[in-house]
Amino acid sequence: MGKVAIVTGGAAGIGLALGTAMFRRGDVVVLADIDGAGAEREATRLTGKGPGVAQAAHLDVRDAAAVADLVHRTADEHGRLDIMVNNAGIGVGGELQELTVAHWDRVIDVNLRGVVHGVMAAYPLMIAQRSGHIVNTASLAGLVPFGLLTPYVTTKHAVVGLSLALRQEAAPKGVRVTVACPGFTDTAILDKGGPEDLPQARLAGHVRMLAERQTGGLYDVERLARDILRGVDRNEAMVVAPASARATWRLQRLSPPVVGRVAARQIAWARRLTETRPDEPGS
Repeated sequence: MGKVAIVTGGAAGIGLALGTAMFRRGDVVVLADIDGAGAEREATRLTGKGPGVAQAAHLDVRDAAAVADLVHRTADEHGRLDIMVNNAGIGVGGELQELTVAHWDRVIDVNLRGVVHGVMAAYPLMIAQRSGHIVNTASLAGLVPFGLLTPYVTTKHAVVGLSLALRQEAAPKGVRVTVACPGFTDTAILDKGGPEDLPQARLAGHVRMLAERQTGGLYDVERLARDILRGVDRNEAMVVAPASARATWRLQRLSPPVVGRVAARQIAWARRLTETRPDEPGS
């Protein structure tokens, strides 16, 4: 049997791509998602199509007790937990004055507290095992600020800090920690301006267009999954992909004003877009 892994946000996007890649190499993968039906559908689709084992679980990462229960049930069933991928996340974009405290609460609850809940559930178990790998999905936005994504950027910076600090603390205990910082990747999160039950900012519906303009082309999610797993196998502290994201990160460290000027132009373009196309979704 391969490794035993839990992937939150595993029903779609980066989480599903990671889960699928691990399944194909022979791992036992629990696809956990607030969309329980979607997780079940994807686990069923994978079953019988590879050397691995795919399972599904309905999970709201905002519920610390539910996360802990899944971690311990998985370890009890399979004898251990080798990899905990804290990947579930949401995007919130728009002018800050158009957002509400409810937007902040939601993005912090999912993107930051959801990661904390996964870490706090898996880390003690892995200490007891003297082995395990925690993988947290942040973003290039956790390394380079992007205006019009301020709440999202805030949480992703926090996830990077959490991961790098914990890596230092965990290493002597036999536990590894890696943080993934992908650039704009071709997933459905780009088509969502924020939670559907909260007011939509004018930028909602234009995020994909902004991302494509900023990058010149979105990264393939399956290639990203391979990049992340390669970094995990090598016990890298941070996986930044694709190459264009690494270049942006280097430029941010070397010359923040240059990145700031580029960002200012992108923000101005996005503002003109939302002003001149008021009939578009999210306006």
